[in-house]
Amino acid sequence: MKNEAMAERLRDLIELQSFGAVGTCEEMGRKGGAGPSGAKTFKFGDHALMVPTLNSAVRESRFTFEACGDGFVIKKDGQVIETAQEVAQPRFYERSSSDGIPFRKIARLHGSDCLASTVIQECVRYNDTRMRCRFCSIGTSLEAGGTIHTKTPQQLAEAAVAARDLDGVTHVTLTSGTTEPVSDGVRYLGQCAAAVKEASGLPVQIQFEPPEDPAIYDYLKSLGVDDVGIHIESFDPVVRRRCTPGKSTISEAAYFKAFEDAVAVFGRNRVSTYVILGLGEDEALTLEQCRKAVEIGVYPFLVPLRPVDNTYMAKVKPPDAEYLQRMYLAVAQMLKEKDMSADGCAAGCAKCKACSILQMIE
Repeated sequence: MKNEAMAERLRDLIELQSFGAVGTCEEMGRKGGAGPSGAKTFKFGDHALMVPTLNSAVRESRFTFEACGDGFVIKKDGQVIETAQEVAQPRFYERSSSDGIPFRKIARLHGSDCLASTVIQECVRYNDTRMRCRFCSIGTSLEAGGTIHTKTPQQLAEAAVAARDLDGVTHVTLTSGTTEPVSDGVRYLGQCAAAVKEASGLPVQIQFEPPEDPAIYDYLKSLGVDDVGIHIESFDPVVRRRCTPGKSTISEAAYFKAFEDAVAVFGRNRVSTYVILGLGEDEALTLEQCRKAVEIGVYPFLVPLRPVDNTYMAKVKPPDAEYLQRMYLAVAQMLKEKDMSADGCAAGCAKCKACSILQMIE
């Protein structure tokens, strides 16, 4: 009975993170932008999960959350299934940089202990509707005045120190829209990481597309970058062409070459890639390519599609919980066989864990 109860709880949490929950509280999540927008972080015991709260799919969710004492209860079809604690709005949001920019426009708290920033809030493909990733809303938070276009190394360093000291942040993720050429943006991210590392001492991951020159990995390592994320988004070529038309012009072979080059410099379990589930991908093919990535030493960070408003996929139904569970279990076994884990990452999305139930299965 105990194992059955644990399995049912796991399925509920997978469905909760896929479809989200309806409720109200002071901070409901960030609208627009890159990354995990439209979600709120709850702590379920030792696990932090970012639960969708603002997108259109939530309106059809079976889950609600309600304040109860100093925490929340999570209900499914009106029945209490979980208790949770709110990850409160961080205190560093109330502070500003030395040049007067509010820190919340420079970086955000992801999960419970990750400071994240889209350093360059622009992508060369975003304004071309033929090339834009169908799930991306990187331009919306800039248009709404919720962020600034380009964050400086000094601004990011100051934000990291404040987040570390006021909110216990333990690692930093720096990402960006794609620049032209790619390596220009990668170098800038590296310089920002160096400033953050020097000021705060926190481990840093930077995220980018496969660069033109593989020698850049040694340069990033020399700056103190700890982890890198090279996000293919999907291992299914049909899905890539349909959902990431611009990024799909970079061949899968180029991604795997980038994986190998990055692992050669940063080591196994210090390179990761985002794998979005629920885009219509072939299950067997996706697992086959996840295994190939794990063999190289790359952590495939599985996340359910989170439909974001003001994107082409805003109305797409999130993925089924049973499918997600199969994928999580299969990839968790691959990771175990190669002695890899989220905790083996130094920083980044996989280290944060909050956007995936893979953390609870490993």
